[in-house]
Amino acid sequence: MVIAKAQRHGVVRRIHHGAYCLVGVWEPADRAARHRLRSHVVRRLYGDAVARSHVSALLELGGPDWGLDLSTVHLTSLLGAGERIQAGIAHHRGVTMVDDITRRDGSWLTAPARTALDTAAGASRDPAVAVLDWVQATGNATRDELDLGVERMQMWPGTIGLHHKLRLSNGRAESVLETRAHLLCRDHDLPMFEPQFAVFHPSGRLAGRVDGAWPAYRTMIELDGMTKYLRHRRAGETIEECVLREKQRENLLRRLTGWTMIRLAWSDLERPVETARMLRAHLLAQTAA
Repeated sequence: MVIAKAQRHGVVRRIHHGAYCLVGVWEPADRAARHRLRSHVVRRLYGDAVARSHVSALLELGGPDWGLDLSTVHLTSLLGAGERIQAGIAHHRGVTMVDDITRRDGSWLTAPARTALDTAAGASRDPAVAVLDWVQATGNATRDELDLGVERMQMWPGTIGLHHKLRLSNGRAESVLETRAHLLCRDHDLPMFEPQFAVFHPSGRLAGRVDGAWPAYRTMIELDGMTKYLRHRRAGETIEECVLREKQRENLLRRLTGWTMIRLAWSDLERPVETARMLRAHLLAQTAA
């Protein structure tokens, strides 16, 4: 009766059968946070007989959610139970080796390499490559671990194309935007930029690092997402102050190299043909200069 009254008064809302969340927690949560709330409820229902897996484990590990379907909580049975989708829960029974699972906060998760591969197998190309880049760039899994995982999974249903997705990842992209820019260059036959390019002072001291560069074309590239500014914002610094500091850093890097700087944002990557045309024209102009 207490829960029913709280629901009527808009204090709580049901997020799964028999599970409720404070409206003040649920409403401001983004889709990734809401999925995590539901997955925590579900894992309590099933206990240690399952490990959260696929995208549900990915979000617990801090992975990117761009382009991924978060409508279903994913569990992999540790007892070999059958596969089914029921009440917003996908139950998987893929073989789990000792190194395929890990313990976190009192519950089982599939290990990072297995999580990334499971997620990538069920995702479209670009989100899949972003996940595979993320797990390598963060040091959560090595390329060798991923290669071994693909070999183990090659006969599993739904894993066709997984090897190709892994081959497209370079493991050095530090954001979804960087992954998307790499794929844009590949798709439109543009020269591939060198990721995470470092620029130094004449003394040899590091001046800064950019998301990428085409040294042969004397051009640097930065991929601008709001999370970048939030990540690099200093304590007590406003967004405006952070952006101004970034502009000063860009000016320094351009002075030191004599190169130009291209900045791409999410909106540019939503127009790949137009953006590829712009990049090609710029690089050709640098060749002629």
